[in-house]
Amino acid sequence: MTEHRKTRVIVGLSGGVDSSTAAALLLEQGYEIIGITLKLWPQDCLARAEDKCCGPQAVADARAVCHRLGIPFYLVDEAEEFRQQVIRYFAAEYQAGRTPNPCVLCNEKLKFGTLIERARKLGAAFVATGHYARLERDPASGRHLLRRGRDPRRDQSYFLFSLRQEQLAHCLFPLGDLLKTETRQVARARALKTAQKEESMEICFVPDNDYGGFLKKAGLVAPQRGEVVDRDGRVLGHHEGIAFYTIGQRRGLQLSAPGPWYVVDLDPAHNRVVVGGAVDLLRGEFRLERCNWIPFDTPPPRFEATAKIRYNHPGTPATVTPLADDGARVELHEPQRAVTPGQACVFYDGDLVLGGGWIAR
Repeated sequence: MTEHRKTRVIVGLSGGVDSSTAAALLLEQGYEIIGITLKLWPQDCLARAEDKCCGPQAVADARAVCHRLGIPFYLVDEAEEFRQQVIRYFAAEYQAGRTPNPCVLCNEKLKFGTLIERARKLGAAFVATGHYARLERDPASGRHLLRRGRDPRRDQSYFLFSLRQEQLAHCLFPLGDLLKTETRQVARARALKTAQKEESMEICFVPDNDYGGFLKKAGLVAPQRGEVVDRDGRVLGHHEGIAFYTIGQRRGLQLSAPGPWYVVDLDPAHNRVVVGGAVDLLRGEFRLERCNWIPFDTPPPRFEATAKIRYNHPGTPATVTPLADDGARVELHEPQRAVTPGQACVFYDGDLVLGGGWIAR
């Protein structure tokens, strides 16, 4: 096919099967493809994360895919930008008693931020990735719409809610209409090295999902002893820093008082971890900050939606009231467990992403 022959596209390659297949499909559609892998983590990557997206094996796999497809490959060092935009945010959020979602920020600032800028310099019209999400243009408003990927188990639209119109206008998601099994079939049929490669569901820079260990080892957060209290302020024990806890956590509290106990709040002002019972984790109303709306420039004064309060949350009916300060008030029709400050809450109308924001304290 040649209809896209003169359109240059940058494909962000992570060394996995999804981005590899995205590059292969776009090439067959006639696009001129350049593969780029962002080196996001500095010198300790060799010892720490060989098979992750910053590791040497991932880079080697991405390079091998480009060789197989006959397209140029570049390794671009964005470690300092990643440190400034993502790692510092990650540590600061934990220190402030919030639980961050660095993948959303990495998409917004790097994959569809600096990479789009780099694409422009290379004369490319689009940046493509292996995300399972779909894009379309609203003929009435001209706005770019974001929809869930066809594969409900792999849908990644949640991580893309913060992208602005000018970013969505330059995105391509070739896998949006594929199931994961179909993606692997495409990769196998084209003899791509990554066809059977297993994928990690962890945050790319945190080994074994040990957030506390990462923060300590990287010197980002120093232990700071404080009290563990119940909701009445009764001291039940002590902790080594609120940065090492998150809402809903049960393990690692080391309390002698009869339980079970869950972390229900983090109080950075008094350096306290607040614990309670399972019922204390339920929350029916909360506020969002730094909202982004996708189908509309100005959202309706009040609307109904399905709200996802974390990536693996199934979604629940909610009434949303946008506020004048780019925030929103969210009223859940049924209280949900562990609504966590710092996480993203994303709204859907069917498979259409309406937008979302960050859960405030």
